[in-house]
Amino acid sequence: MNDALIEEMLRNSRVIAVIGMSDKDTRASYHIGKYLAQHGYKVVPVNPAIQTVLGLTCYPDLESAQRAIRAEGAEIDLVDVFRAPDHVPPIVDDVIRLGIKYLWLQDGVVHPEAFARAEAAGVKCIQND
Repeated sequence: MNDALIEEMLRNSRVIAVIGMSDKDTRASYHIGKYLAQHGYKVVPVNPAIQTVLGLTCYPDLESAQRAIRAEGAEIDLVDVFRAPDHVPPIVDDVIRLGIKYLWLQDGVVHPEAFARAEAAGVKCIQND
């Protein structure tokens, strides 16, 4: 675990996209998104299967989320991923293309090749934590 990088991510981020955020209160993504929102972060849920969660607009993909946030004069700083590993490569593609600086792949989300590609592109990353 890289505690210093986690601290940097949380200190320097204001807008966090939660990929795979659920509206089910039994899911970790729901609780993490709720916790972040309660602690001053702007949470941007990304899940094409739902319209809203915790009263927040849910976006179908990272690109539409970033577009909406840019319209408000901000940027997504951190992408927090709660998706199966096979979904990670296209998420990494979007993170790189959209110029997002931090990527956090949550517990059980491991994709070494995509992770290495993100790091090589200058994205600061945490995996499986």
